[in-house]
Amino acid sequence: MSNYLVAMEAAWLVRDVDNVDDAIGVAVSEAGKRLNEQDKEYVEVEVGVTPCPACGEPFDSAFIAADTALVGLLLEIEVFNADGENHATRIAKSEVGGALRDVPLSVIEVAETDPEAE
Repeated sequence: MSNYLVAMEAAWLVRDVDNVDDAIGVAVSEAGKRLNEQDKEYVEVEVGVTPCPACGEPFDSAFIAADTALVGLLLEIEVFNADGENHATRIAKSEVGGALRDVPLSVIEVAETDPEAE
């Protein structure tokens, strides 16, 4: 049994916003609120990054059209005592997906953590 850090990307829709900064703030706040309501304070929430198609430099993962934003959020959760990466992925998706119903989730990275570092 090992411990894993599972990083997931979530697509969060924010309506009636004028700029990217407001959209990001609302998305992070709403996601955090829904996770906290389900006693999932241990899930880290931050804005994701997307590489620029032209230069490759990272920028905040948010796009606005018609006063509606799509914000890519990065969610990280540490899973303890999992049988492997697939098991850790299933646990993470179950924990986060239960609190964020109807929010598309995609696992982007799974890394085994060192139990001695805790």
